[in-house]
Amino acid sequence: MIDARSLQVLANFCNAAADAMAYTLMRTAHSAFVKETEDFSCQIVTREGLAFGNPRHLGAPWYSGVDYGGLLASFPAYAPGDICITNDPEAGNVATHTPDIHIWKPVFHEGEIACFVVGHIHNTDVGGAVPASLSRSLSEIVQEGVRIPPVKLIEQGVENPYIAKLIRANVRLPEQNLGDLAAQIASVNIGERKMGEIIRRFGFETFLQGVEAILDHAEAQARQALSKVPDGEYFFADYADEDSPEGLPARVALTLRVQGDAVELDYSGTDPQLGSSLNMPTGGRERHALVMVGLTYVLGTLSPGIWLNAGTLRAARAVLPEGTMVNAAPGAAVGMRSLTCALTQIVTQGAFAQALPALMPAAAPGGNAIMNIRTAARNGRPAMASIGPVGGGGGATPFADGGDGAGGTTGFLRNTPIEISEAEVPIHFLRYGLEPDSGAPGRWRGGLSAVMEFRVSAPETVVTARNRNRSIMAAWGLQGAGAAGVSRFVKNPGQAGEVNLGNTDLVRCGPGDVIRVVGPGAGGWGDPFSRPPELVAADVRRGAVSPERAAADYGVVLRGGTVDMPATEALRAAPRPAPETISHGPERRVFEAVWTRARYDLLTAFLAGQPVSWRFYLKHRVFEAVAAAPDAPPEPQMREIFARLCARYGLDAPA
Repeated sequence: MIDARSLQVLANFCNAAADAMAYTLMRTAHSAFVKETEDFSCQIVTREGLAFGNPRHLGAPWYSGVDYGGLLASFPAYAPGDICITNDPEAGNVATHTPDIHIWKPVFHEGEIACFVVGHIHNTDVGGAVPASLSRSLSEIVQEGVRIPPVKLIEQGVENPYIAKLIRANVRLPEQNLGDLAAQIASVNIGERKMGEIIRRFGFETFLQGVEAILDHAEAQARQALSKVPDGEYFFADYADEDSPEGLPARVALTLRVQGDAVELDYSGTDPQLGSSLNMPTGGRERHALVMVGLTYVLGTLSPGIWLNAGTLRAARAVLPEGTMVNAAPGAAVGMRSLTCALTQIVTQGAFAQALPALMPAAAPGGNAIMNIRTAARNGRPAMASIGPVGGGGGATPFADGGDGAGGTTGFLRNTPIEISEAEVPIHFLRYGLEPDSGAPGRWRGGLSAVMEFRVSAPETVVTARNRNRSIMAAWGLQGAGAAGVSRFVKNPGQAGEVNLGNTDLVRCGPGDVIRVVGPGAGGWGDPFSRPPELVAADVRRGAVSPERAAADYGVVLRGGTVDMPATEALRAAPRPAPETISHGPERRVFEAVWTRARYDLLTAFLAGQPVSWRFYLKHRVFEAVAAAPDAPPEPQMREIFARLCARYGLDAPA
């Protein structure tokens, strides 16, 4: 039995080994998206595949509780020197879209497997229908680039040369991909060495006992934190702007059930599997890493010192109805699953905010655009790079303003310095900074969004903006705060040929074209009229809030940069609408005036009874019918629509 002091030391050593893997990967990778933005993960997992060691400050925290069990079972046996690879989302439900290449390596001690070292990186491109491989417009996984089934990349120290040939034949910038793969191999080799040292230090049996104790300790911490949440059932829903190009809103719905020290995350009521790439390939796994990210963030809020690993998630289970956005059937496009994953995090946060209103922050936007450029250098050499995320800040908390420019659901993504981006692709940056007035007003202000503007220098340039969202439905505020500013995507702003691109994620450009992308802001917390005037004045001085919005949103009047207290007191004393507990933007209020929870529940119940391949189509037909008579009584109208559609298409009518 390992004692508490030794357990802490072992946990620290294992996390340090994961740190070493992450540093190796980041310092040797070729692509900016890995070495600068840090979209990667490194873990130490048990012989069964459960993560127990994670980097402390590097890479994507979404995978801290990952379960590699589905991939480890791909092979009947492993030998020293084996390294395996896959990016297939339908193989073990660990890889979650094709650009994420996962590798894993066994760590042996005296002929017996002790653990595995694992990790993934997001490749800028893996081939497919569009540059950077991902677009909302894609409808099948076969359009999203090359898929590598689980295979031994290196077997007993001997490399399989056909994997590199497969990659080289199918991607747009093979040298970058292969360079990143070499960095991954170096990373797991470092992990194997570090873990071997740890096992020898502690002894094999003590190490195995310690690993289980690490998971048990994390579970106990999670249960202790959850026991402070009032028992009950809490519902929350949020929307992606579009379920397909220029489509309809897509709802992610969550019923949070709290009982004692355990929780259930029930996603019944979420939209059906989509005919676009916003689907999540979870395989219905009740503790799939992607649907548990929001819970991990909540637990980190409730217990900042909690150990994050697979044990953290044992106190929870998710209900993921088959054939929905959160559990897509094989064959579905899943490339933009991170947009939907962000929504699962936001609805988790929103549900817990009802249970713990004095502790939870307001909404982060969850609509970060990942900007990629596919073009050619002046010497004709193909050039492609991710030039960084453009998103919103963090949601305001009950104690502080939200962070500006980054935070919330994808706060781990670092920006790429513009000097590096300009060196990798022939573009010229005109602006990169923070967008004034984008953060929601509140006693504590929501984080400002980022803004990026650049000029293209080469013909046949393709700009992709993956995960564009929140251009219609804003991030929500809490406890009397306002909703945030929405995102914008514009080609040639201020010129005669200006084009508002909305949520478009792919645009073709020529020399001289200018692209401006503004991220969505984050929600505020508390009544903005209670924000101290001197803080509002400071926001105005630094350009975060305009004088006009200071008066309209905060009731603060400035003259010559100084607060006019009599005018401010008079403005704040004037009658105004009662503050809302949860403040949504006007577009969502208009939408939900027709599509109430009761109406939407009727729709999702009807769709759940239809074949998966019909659900997305039928959803659109129902929306069309309701739009023709939006004021009709919901229940008889919906049942008449369902009966008519079933009769028309020969489908089973609902009971």
